[in-house]
Amino acid sequence: MNLHAFRMFYEVVEAGGVTKASERLRISQPAVTAQLRNLERELGLVLFRPHGRGLALTEAGELLAEQGRRLFSLERDIEREAERIRLGERGKLRIAATYLPANLLLPGWIASWKRRCPDVDIVLTTLNSQEAFESLLRYEADLAVVGGGRALPAGLGCVPLLHDELWFIVPGEHPLAGRKATLAELLAEPFVVREEGSSGREQLMALCQLHGVPAPHIGLQCSGTAETIRAVAAGYGAALASALEARESAERGEIGRVAVDGIRIGNPIGLYTRSGEPLAPVAGLFARFIQSGRE
Repeated sequence: MNLHAFRMFYEVVEAGGVTKASERLRISQPAVTAQLRNLERELGLVLFRPHGRGLALTEAGELLAEQGRRLFSLERDIEREAERIRLGERGKLRIAATYLPANLLLPGWIASWKRRCPDVDIVLTTLNSQEAFESLLRYEADLAVVGGGRALPAGLGCVPLLHDELWFIVPGEHPLAGRKATLAELLAEPFVVREEGSSGREQLMALCQLHGVPAPHIGLQCSGTAETIRAVAAGYGAALASALEARESAERGEIGRVAVDGIRIGNPIGLYTRSGEPLAPVAGLFARFIQSGRE
């Protein structure tokens, strides 16, 4: 069926006649009439009958007019839905994030954003930095929010969000808690570390290589920073942990920070995307939101 001709039919019905429909559509009356005749020939139906000086719908015309109302109402719904998708107000957003932003930052940001865009479905997956980058490169995530100083992989771009710092921590009652120590003194302690592929573990090992000291004995491996901090707070070992995550435990005296002469380790947190590719509308809207203060 010729949908253009069917639309002409619908417009004539809604306008109440050929003359008003032609004025609304800004085309000539003969052109409208020709489309109606073509539609009747195509369908093998008579849709109008003479009525006074105008036309009235036949029974077939009434039935098709009702279907037209449904069809073009659905069209308007589709247009509205497409506009919401274009504006980023509807869709699905997949975020890969490392432990710190996934636990301390993104829940609040997402809650605030969902109040503005309740019809966006969000999937937040917590991974280490290597896995988060791989997820983004494999198109399993739309955005990645990653902490740590890992080198930027080829094919990704980064926008800084905020700056964190990595602290050396020990149990609150440890003799080194709140004191200065040499790197060798601190590394004599057994360490609680994250799994391989995590940025913090890689920075610890790189630090040892840079200063020419042996890597510490790994006494415990955890899959999250919170678990690492709790293990140290419980009285075991030393660790390299995010200041944002460790600060409250330090203020309560559960852990102590150890200052190491000449060593300060940054822990930047950034928003990562695939280079050279425009973001999908929903991802772009969320990216702008978290870059603009999240207010």
